[in-house]
Amino acid sequence: MKKYILSFFTVIILVLFTACSNTPTNTSKSNEVKKAALTKNLTLLVTSDIHSGVEDNWTLAGVYEKRKEYEAKGDYTLLIDDGDLLQGNLLSSTTKGVALMEIANEAGFDIMTFGNHEFDYGMEQFMANAKLLKNPYISCNFNKNGELIFKPYVIKEFDGVKFAFIGINTPETLSTSKPKYFQDENGNFIYSFFQGNNGETLYTKIQETINSAKSEGADYIIAVAHIGQKETSGPYKYSDIISHTSGFDVFLDGHGHDTDQVNMKDKDGNTVFRMGVGTKLSCIGVVTFTPAGTIEHELLTYEKPADGTEPIKYNNSVSLLVNQKSSDINDAISKVIGTTDFPLYIYDPEAKDSAGKPIRIVRRMGTNLGDLIADAFKNKTGAECSFINGGGIRVNIEKGDITLSEVIDVLPFGNILCLIEVTGQQILDAMEWGCHVTPKESGGFPHVSGITFDLDTSIKDPCKVDNNGMCAGIEGERRVKNLKINGEPVNPTKKYKLSTLSYTALSNGDGYTAFDGCTILEEGAAEDYTLVVDYIKNNLGGKIPDTYKDPYGEGRINIQ
Repeated sequence: MKKYILSFFTVIILVLFTACSNTPTNTSKSNEVKKAALTKNLTLLVTSDIHSGVEDNWTLAGVYEKRKEYEAKGDYTLLIDDGDLLQGNLLSSTTKGVALMEIANEAGFDIMTFGNHEFDYGMEQFMANAKLLKNPYISCNFNKNGELIFKPYVIKEFDGVKFAFIGINTPETLSTSKPKYFQDENGNFIYSFFQGNNGETLYTKIQETINSAKSEGADYIIAVAHIGQKETSGPYKYSDIISHTSGFDVFLDGHGHDTDQVNMKDKDGNTVFRMGVGTKLSCIGVVTFTPAGTIEHELLTYEKPADGTEPIKYNNSVSLLVNQKSSDINDAISKVIGTTDFPLYIYDPEAKDSAGKPIRIVRRMGTNLGDLIADAFKNKTGAECSFINGGGIRVNIEKGDITLSEVIDVLPFGNILCLIEVTGQQILDAMEWGCHVTPKESGGFPHVSGITFDLDTSIKDPCKVDNNGMCAGIEGERRVKNLKINGEPVNPTKKYKLSTLSYTALSNGDGYTAFDGCTILEEGAAEDYTLVVDYIKNNLGGKIPDTYKDPYGEGRINIQ
């Protein structure tokens, strides 16, 4: 009997304990809400640095179809671009980017940021193009007098899970695009990217944006960035940003044209996955958030059919629009303007990188194509000397017939030539700056005509760089030696007539400041590619002579 009485009291105690345990309390533990979970995959399809190549490799019509494949499997999807949709061929240059905006809308991009090349046609055109997008750009750091131009981030919600996408743009845009576009009529910068303070200003702004997105309930934070990892880009490399901030889960990144897939630690020691997806739609990035809470990723690399058959041609609304826009310009630009028995180079004809791809040399040494363009500039104005920045020369001209479209592909920016009067010292300073990181790559590397000099790369770079990427002075021993103008030693106090692009001479492009205050003899001489066409047709008689046969040019800059 005692045994049953004890069991009865035991049951009573257990019931009372259970009831007390289920009584609502004000403790934080009992108020915790289980985080919402996805019911199916969310797949991000990522492009970057398309550079007008909507018909290249995967093609944008192909990306559109690939998205439909993931949706057919039941995934949620978002299509994202990391910037530099513009520049690279006539589809961009002849429409000032308008055609690409319309194509992007048809492709269905959900989230986009911009790259430095979106500014190639000026600030007014940039703003007009931005307004054409169905889904506006995002950027947490592009501003006018401190006020953001676009929303810093967008939040997309699926099954109650919130994903914040933060736009980030490289401050190098101020110098890699035309600085004049970011200035007022007095030459003061009114647009900026929160640069300076050794990167801390940018890091702080990004962290504030991360915190703001989290305060809105974001479960995941994804960067949509145009930053890259160039050795000379510190403190604005993606590794700098990730290591000085905390909160990113994924860092989608363009500008570097790389395909690096990197896991690295943020400021708090948490792992952040960074994805690069190459250029010209050579790859499609795929990042998948699963119901299990994992983040998976892969890079879909385009490969031509090994059997020699033609790549798949997609027939959808995107391809139809691309065909329509392309046909409008093809007839006018397909005419032959000359011929060459040998290629004209921006890439080394022999050397390859570790991936087996040709090494770009136009930004670190002379080439025959650089010589040809500089000669065309000098010839047009009757100047004593001229030069063009290597970053403005974009593709090889292959052996055979040369068409107008090929020349425009070489010089796709439509930059304007100008004639200026400068001192010999200004030329010395400009060449020092143009070669200041050689043998590393620099878009400002000069290809010259009427100028020769030796470059001693064993000497430490004497150029000072300000927060905007501009030359802020030259101190110490110079690396440029024995500079001559048409065979005569340069006179630092003598005045010379020099022709170059207004980009470098008048707009501080690539950070050139040596020509500030120069006398402008002629502004708006002509668009760069038209000068080369005229030179080939009228001065060379339509045939590139053997004087340009050496891939490395005539040795006008002797690099030691």
